[in-house]
Amino acid sequence: MTVIDEIKNRIDIMDVVSETVKLRRTGKNYIGFCPFHENKRTPAFVVFPDSGTWRCFGQCNEGGDIFKYIMKKEGWDFNETLKNLAARTGVELQPQTEEQKDQDEQYNRLHQLLDEAVIFYRHQLLQTPAGSHALNYLLNRGVKKETIEKVGLGYSPASWDNTHQYFLGKGYTENDMEEAGMVSRRDNGGIYDRFRNRLMFAIRDANGRMAGFGARTLDPEDMPKYLNSPQTGLFDKGRLLYGLDLARKAIRAEDQVVIVEGYMDVIIPYQAGFLNTVSPMGTALTEDHLRQLKKYTRRMILALDADAAGEKATLRGLEIARTALDRDSEIQFDPRGLIQNEARLQADVRVTTIPAGMDPDEVVLRDPEEWRKILAAAKPVVLHVMETLAAQKDLEDPKVKREIAEQVLPLIEDIPNAVERDAYRQRLARLLKVDERALVGESSNARRGVSRKKIRIADQTIPEKKVDQATSLQLARSLERHCIKLLVREPEWLQLLDRVLQKAGLNRLDIADFDHADFQIFVRIIMQSLEQDQLEPEKFLLSNIPENLQIVLNTLQSESLESEIRLDQKLQEDLIRSVLKLRLIKVNEGLQQMRYLLEELKEQGDSGINPYQDMILRYTLLRGRLDQALGRPIQLD
Repeated sequence: MTVIDEIKNRIDIMDVVSETVKLRRTGKNYIGFCPFHENKRTPAFVVFPDSGTWRCFGQCNEGGDIFKYIMKKEGWDFNETLKNLAARTGVELQPQTEEQKDQDEQYNRLHQLLDEAVIFYRHQLLQTPAGSHALNYLLNRGVKKETIEKVGLGYSPASWDNTHQYFLGKGYTENDMEEAGMVSRRDNGGIYDRFRNRLMFAIRDANGRMAGFGARTLDPEDMPKYLNSPQTGLFDKGRLLYGLDLARKAIRAEDQVVIVEGYMDVIIPYQAGFLNTVSPMGTALTEDHLRQLKKYTRRMILALDADAAGEKATLRGLEIARTALDRDSEIQFDPRGLIQNEARLQADVRVTTIPAGMDPDEVVLRDPEEWRKILAAAKPVVLHVMETLAAQKDLEDPKVKREIAEQVLPLIEDIPNAVERDAYRQRLARLLKVDERALVGESSNARRGVSRKKIRIADQTIPEKKVDQATSLQLARSLERHCIKLLVREPEWLQLLDRVLQKAGLNRLDIADFDHADFQIFVRIIMQSLEQDQLEPEKFLLSNIPENLQIVLNTLQSESLESEIRLDQKLQEDLIRSVLKLRLIKVNEGLQQMRYLLEELKEQGDSGINPYQDMILRYTLLRGRLDQALGRPIQLD
C-alpha cells in the first residue's frame, strides 16, 4: 500500500469537507455550496463518499480526491498537502527510494496475481467435476449462483501443485506466489499449494482490491477447519474486514454496520438484502477494525451467538487479564474493551443475541424478518451485560445484588459521559431494586478498582486527609473543565504552566491529569498545536477538534470569565492553582486507596512487609510539594 493509499484509508473526505462546507444528504451522496466560487442560490458542490471524491458542477467545473480538495482550498502544492495530511493521519513520510518504487510495482503485480486467482478458483468451482461437491455444499447452504459470482467464491483443487503450476504457466514466479500467500515453502526449499480441496472466499480491502483468501475445508478430517492467507504485505487479518468492500455503501446509507462471525454470516444476509454486514474473519475485533468502520458510521451492532454473548463469556470478558481472549476461533465478547474503544472513537456499539444453536445465515434463510427484529433488539453493551448477569438469578438475594453491581459498576465508570453514567446507574438500581444512592457510593470505589469497606485507621504512617468521595469527584470534574476552558482560549499558557510546575519540582501537564475522555482529547490537541508551526495554535485547535466536540469547544469559548485588573495574570495564576488542586485531589485519592489495600492485608492476617510502602512514600512526598506550591504566591516569571 502506498503512502497516499494509507492516508486515504485513514481519513474520510466527508470529515474534511464538512469542516468548512455545510452538506446535506441527497441519495447516497452529499451536496452543498461550492467553497471555491461565489454562489448562494444553487448548491453545485457534490461529495461522493464511496469513491472519496468531490466535484463542482457549477462555475469551477473541477473535481478530484481529498488531496485535490486540500490543494485548492489551501493553495498548497502536492508536497505541502501530502505533509499536512500525513501529519493529520499519523502516517510517517519518507522519501521514496528505488527499493520502495520496486516494492510498489511488486504490490501491483501481487494484486493482479490475486485477481487472476479469483478467476482460477471460480472456474474450478463452477466448471470442473472436482469442484461439484464444493458447489453442492454452497447450494445446500442457500447460496445462489449469482451470489457466487458477486462475492468471489471458488474452489481450490485437491492437489499439491495444481495451482502454482498453473500460475507458473501464466508468467508468475514462485516468489510472487509466496508473497501473495498462495503457496507455502517446505523445509527443503520446495513449495506446495497452500490451499487444497477447500472452499475459497476472496478477501478484499475496503477499496475492493484483492488482499488474500479465506478457505474452508471440505474434508471433515482436514485441519484446520478454516485457513486464511498468511500475513503478507497485502493481507493483515487484524485490519481487514470480510465483506467491507461490498458493504461500505450500504453502511453509509443506513448509518449502521452489523458485525458477525463468519463468511457465510456475511454472504447469506447480503444475498437477502442485508447489505451492511461485515466479519473480522474469526479473529478478535480490534480497534483498527472499529476505526475503519467509523469512517462510514458510528452505529455498530455486534451480533453474537448465545454462548459468545452469554454469562460465561461476559464474566470472562470482564476479567482484567485478557490474554485468554486472544484466540482465533470466534469473536470474543470483551465488554470493557468495547466500551473503551466506543469512548475513544465516539461510537455507538450495541450487542444483539442470535437464537441458541443458530448462525445468522440460518436465521436469515428461515425468516429475514426475524433477523431484522434481532438487529432492532440490539442493546448498549452495559445494558446487555447487566441483563445477561441478572438472567435467571434470584434478585431478592442481597448477595446476588452485590455481585451484579460489582461486575457492572466498573463498566459504567469506564463511560466518559456523565449523562450516560447516571442513566445506567438508574437502570441498574431499578433492575436490582436498590436505592440509586447506594450505587453512587459503590461507583466511587469501583472507579479506583477496590471493594468498598468500612474505613478504619489502618496505618498511622499514612497522613489522614479524608474528603467525601462524591464531593471530591465533583470538584475534580469542575477543575478539569475550568483548566480546559482557560487553555482552549489561550493554548500558549500551557508553556507557562509547564515552566511553573517544573520550578516547583512537579511534572509538566499530562493527559493523565484528566479523567474525562473529552478533556483528554482537548489536552492532546492543545499540546499538538504548540508542537507544530504551520498554524496559529487557536486555528490548529479549531481545525483539528473532532466534530462531536465542536459544541463543547464553542461552549467553553463563549462562557464569560470574571473581569479583573490585569486579567491575563490573574487567569494564569488561576490556571496554575487549578492544576495543583486537581493533582492534590488525585494524590489524596491515591493515599485513600492505600488505606483500603492495607486494611485488606490486615484482614487477611498478613503482618509482613508493607508492599505499598514505596507508593505511600511517593504519594506523601508529592503531596508535600503540592501543599508547598499552593501555600506560596505563584511566580509567573
